[in-house]
Amino acid sequence: MIIVKSPLRVSLGGGGTDLPSYYNVHEGFLISAAINKYVYVTIMKPFKPGIYLKYSKIEKVKKIYQINHQILKECLKLFKTKKPQIEITTLTDIPAGTGLGSSGSFTVALLKALFEFHKKNIISDKLAELACEIEINKLKNPIGKQDQYISAFGGVREFKFLQNGKVVSNNLKISRDNLSILEENLLLFFTGFSRNANSILKKQNDETKKNNNEMIENLNFIKKLGIKSKKSLEKGDFNKFAELMNIHWEYKQSRSKNMSNSKINKTYKLALKNGAIGGKLVGAGGGGFLMFYSNDKEKLRFEMKKKGFEEVRFNFDFNGTQTIIS
Repeated sequence: MIIVKSPLRVSLGGGGTDLPSYYNVHEGFLISAAINKYVYVTIMKPFKPGIYLKYSKIEKVKKIYQINHQILKECLKLFKTKKPQIEITTLTDIPAGTGLGSSGSFTVALLKALFEFHKKNIISDKLAELACEIEINKLKNPIGKQDQYISAFGGVREFKFLQNGKVVSNNLKISRDNLSILEENLLLFFTGFSRNANSILKKQNDETKKNNNEMIENLNFIKKLGIKSKKSLEKGDFNKFAELMNIHWEYKQSRSKNMSNSKINKTYKLALKNGAIGGKLVGAGGGGFLMFYSNDKEKLRFEMKKKGFEEVRFNFDFNGTQTIIS
């Protein structure tokens, strides 16, 4: 039996500039942090030939082309097995559609497990790029590269997305003490509903491809905010970082009318009045998790709990995607 786990993530700045439609022309930049909430993929060889898949649904087929789950199908096609005999089970700490990068994390974990199953090695950057190749190029999803890369590497990292498609990544230069403060003061609250990120990202992707000036200027500004956020984080100026998150959220909302709703906006204002310095909706928008930076965490927790919002506590993950049983 092989078990692989891959971390989910929170985006800390520059989100949205990792889509090819933007970085192929303007180059992208963002900051992301892996967290200790995971997608797990288990692979084993069953007694009988066939493909046995267990995720939110159950599939049992004889041939790869018969698989309904598109990511599973594309990943299995890579290994060109003529008579497959494999059982794959997936589990996750947090449901999909909540803005924490579960799809990218799943693809990376699945590929890592499949390479282990076929007794092959693959390094982190190749693993991330292969996951991007499947999700972006083969399946034509209007998504970026952030989720795959931060899941593969782990840590609190900056990513530069170059025009030629290459990705340059480095750990942020933050002291251990400051990392602890950041980790302690970032809070995640579930809005109560999930969403399909692709529907929101498609508008951004389409407008960027059309060279829509308003969309391009918005993303250019978001990228500048991401660079400023990096500087604030490395200086340990977390109040400034929180203020930049607020500005980011304002600009992010203007990219799509589906980015937010009245419930999210009301909750956001409530948090700012009760201990939060800054925050934003994590991921593409439309639902999922609100993330806040707060120096008065207990007051914020009390008010959010009173309103029925569940907090998900987390720590940063520095290991990235890894095999835990082989």
